[in-house]
Amino acid sequence: MNTRTLGDQGLTVSALGLGCMGMSDFYGTPDENQAIKTLQRAIDRGLTFFDSADIYGPFTNERLLGRVLGIHHHEVTIATKFGIVRDKEGGMHGLNGRPSYVKTACEDSLQRLGVDTIDLYYLHRVDPEVPIEHTVGAMGRLVEEGKVRYLGLSETATDTLRRANEEHPITALQTEYSLWSRDPEDEILPTCRELGIGFVPYSPLGRGFLTGRFPSPDDLPENDWRRQNPRFQGENFQKNLDLVDEVKRLAADKDVTPAQLALAWVLHQGDDIAPIPGTTNPEHLDDNLGALDVSLSREELDRIDEIAPQDVAAGNRYPDMSTVNR
Repeated sequence: MNTRTLGDQGLTVSALGLGCMGMSDFYGTPDENQAIKTLQRAIDRGLTFFDSADIYGPFTNERLLGRVLGIHHHEVTIATKFGIVRDKEGGMHGLNGRPSYVKTACEDSLQRLGVDTIDLYYLHRVDPEVPIEHTVGAMGRLVEEGKVRYLGLSETATDTLRRANEEHPITALQTEYSLWSRDPEDEILPTCRELGIGFVPYSPLGRGFLTGRFPSPDDLPENDWRRQNPRFQGENFQKNLDLVDEVKRLAADKDVTPAQLALAWVLHQGDDIAPIPGTTNPEHLDDNLGALDVSLSREELDRIDEIAPQDVAAGNRYPDMSTVNR
């Protein structure tokens, strides 16, 4: 397995990680047995970077990773997140970045994961009511106490990222990035590189859309969150299929799958990038890992730039963008 180093503090992870959200929440009815098979396949294939959050499930995804990855915890990097408040019934209750909550959330995640130290601890979304210095200061104290190894932020504006990094070194920034979400190229990626912060793209396959597996909205389960996503609705869906068709054509020319082409493009954007595509299917995991063997020429990268420029996607990334990039 190829590896990549995130940030200047020495965190090394597999070049491709695994986003575990869909194993427990949001994308239809979870199948725990299938999730366990996928996690075990990931370990067998040498993948070492696993991404969770306290709200996934809610709370069950961390427990799942704790059970399956527990015996491997010295060999893998488990990242988890806090800051979005959710009750056990699944209701959302805003954001919380208060120092007292930072400590409580960490203790709860440690217990669910069954570990003494969280490898990479992200603030899931910035709380606009709490100065970022206060939140990250509390996170830094967790590092001093040995409860966390490295700190990360998710969906954070550049000014906030700079202020956070001055308070305590930030190892990784997690943000959506793919062929249909290229906004980070303007400011986020350059700032990360200036500050020595690694970049972790989530949804590098456009929440599965870029794989070509959803030719119709009806292919999504009835209780799938993506049905509420603007890019998966109405005219937007049909317009976005045009991009998928182009990706399919390029992939066919290279004798690779659309997923492999889309992931290879993300991987080619820099050695400081470690994408975390999510899947609940061992075969899809194998398909994704095949992207590590796909090389793209300068001409091919230029062609991809032509078919997938910034703002190519129809529709916003989220139904409500108010909690993104604070």
